[in-house]
Amino acid sequence: MIHFLSSQGVLANLKVSDKKTLLTQMSSRAAKLTGIHERLVLDAVTQREKLGSTGVGKGIAIPHARLKDCPRVVGLFAQLHRPLAFNALDDQPVDLVFMLLSPDGAGADHLQALAEISRLLRDSAMADRLRGATSADALLALLTQESFVARVA
Repeated sequence: MIHFLSSQGVLANLKVSDKKTLLTQMSSRAAKLTGIHERLVLDAVTQREKLGSTGVGKGIAIPHARLKDCPRVVGLFAQLHRPLAFNALDDQPVDLVFMLLSPDGAGADHLQALAEISRLLRDSAMADRLRGATSADALLALLTQESFVARVA
């Protein structure tokens, strides 16, 4: 189960026109959840993107970073109103974005969280349900349901 996602970290039908605006808005929300200044969050995520796009294909991106003052593993999810260019591995636009932030020393926890997110979003039926959800509450319910995790584990 995705236990590092809360209702405050879910954005439904987010209207953004480009990758920078998307990451800025998600960083702003992350700042409220972590207490870390949004500029520090944005800088960390942007630095990670410079190493290689976190657009993993099939309309999905998983931007992530480790931050010195991050209190715990924190997730944010955005369902985009319209897909946007993200320099994804398959060159397809992205419309499902899961941002993951972890403390600096959370090596194994960070990797385990990335694996959970990847497993969840790679399931095409789940991705279709996330694309069809009409509210943040519906998205949160889909992302945190235990029955799905048991099925793919």
